[in-house]
Amino acid sequence: MRATTVFSQLIPLLSVFTSAVLSAGLPKKIHGVNLGSWLVLEAWMLPQEWQDMGGQHCNDCSTCIATEFAFAQAYPKTVDKIFDGHWTTWFNQADVDALVDAGINTVRIPLGYWIIEALVDRRTEFYPRGGLKHLRRGLQQLNKAGIVAILDHHALPGPYLDFLDQLDFFRTRCTSSPQFYTDYNYHRALVWTSIMTVLSHVDPAFANVVSIEAVNEPIMDATQTPGYGDFQKNFVKVIRATEFLLGVPTPGLGSTPAPNNGNFTAMLPQVNQPIFTAEIRAALLEAFPILLQLGVVGLSKKRTQLVTNFMDVNWQYNDPANPADAAIGPQGYDNHLYYVFGGVADANPEAYMRHICNLDRVQNDAALGNSPLWFGEWGLPVQFNTTDDFLRMWGDAQKMAYSKGAGWIFWNFKIEKSELAGDLSREWSYLDGVRNGLLTKDPSKYFNPNVCDPYIGPASSTAPPESSTTPASSSTSDVPASTTTTVSAEPSSAEVSTAVAATPSSSTSA
Repeated sequence: MRATTVFSQLIPLLSVFTSAVLSAGLPKKIHGVNLGSWLVLEAWMLPQEWQDMGGQHCNDCSTCIATEFAFAQAYPKTVDKIFDGHWTTWFNQADVDALVDAGINTVRIPLGYWIIEALVDRRTEFYPRGGLKHLRRGLQQLNKAGIVAILDHHALPGPYLDFLDQLDFFRTRCTSSPQFYTDYNYHRALVWTSIMTVLSHVDPAFANVVSIEAVNEPIMDATQTPGYGDFQKNFVKVIRATEFLLGVPTPGLGSTPAPNNGNFTAMLPQVNQPIFTAEIRAALLEAFPILLQLGVVGLSKKRTQLVTNFMDVNWQYNDPANPADAAIGPQGYDNHLYYVFGGVADANPEAYMRHICNLDRVQNDAALGNSPLWFGEWGLPVQFNTTDDFLRMWGDAQKMAYSKGAGWIFWNFKIEKSELAGDLSREWSYLDGVRNGLLTKDPSKYFNPNVCDPYIGPASSTAPPESSTTPASSSTSDVPASTTTTVSAEPSSAEVSTAVAATPSSSTSA
């Protein structure tokens, strides 16, 4: 793959950034999968199980039990037991063994804020309890297999997307507007982050956690995310401040105060470094009693900094804050790219291949300090009927493009196989993709290492060019699409509803 002049000039810079992140524990090249629908359930991925649990499917989330929130409201006496069964069966040792067999070295684990149960206002918020126990169990199983984990804050306090309810209900609750972008919910997210940082350093079950992601897929229009730039800086500060109090060497912060077994309350009066702002101190003081309830106290067992992680600056448009400005220590950047929802390339194989084979997101992000970049969500789904032969090319080309950066993380590790799920697993399940010969058994290999050669050069597609001032990708975050209805970068609620209710892709095998 040829490199542009700008990219060539950036190679030394990329090397510096990548080295910092690699030293923090991420693999040299990320070959990963998302553990979607495990601790944050998305019913479209397991429609039969959701129905068997007592959930419902509908176009309007306000009219049925379509979310974890609605489920917990409807079944307050049994929700914890029912979800315990789901958490036990959806991801377990058999899945870990399959990931090892497929050569996976990294998982991204979508989490809801409610996994820290003390942060949930039980008067107005309803979620199942007991997920942290299963997160610990899963991390230990993954660690024994040599697989590292990125903790993804996938569902934040208050719905946080802009697409009327129909989209956000996959992760949180049914509402008509986002509610995350407020001082109250930003603060709750900071408390969550401090707690997860302590767990990652102190709890042996979290030994393989190498990174925490601040926000999965914030609203793409930056004018609709007030305060998000300040939150980015506070997110990094609260992790570094927490680590500092846990005895993790933090360049530029001086000597750690006298250790007090991780007692933030006792240690905070001894610190005066600039990162310990009033907001950070408040978050730490609120986190500590929750940690005592969880029985997690002590100093860091890692002594190395976690990688802070954000969606890249080009994820948003309309003059977004640059997360690179928030960096203190190792930091990585995430981009998600789903062609199936439209707005990326014309809906035909030639346009898809030309676009992916000339993808310049790694270079563009590096020019803005957003390096290393990995692609934390992608998949095989397309907008048109296709063959297995094309899907092999499509998988190769995407892996090749994303590997120009720090690597890739496929959405999802698996999809339910059932009559209701139809053929979804063909293009959305990594493990089935490997089993069915659509993805190589060795994730570092390709069926055809020269797959992009015929497509390098100017694209003939009439799709909008990528830009930091307009939506750069079409990700509605992991929803299935119909081959007759596509969702643009800014879909209407009616379009989203149609896509959600649509039957699985009618793509045909070769």
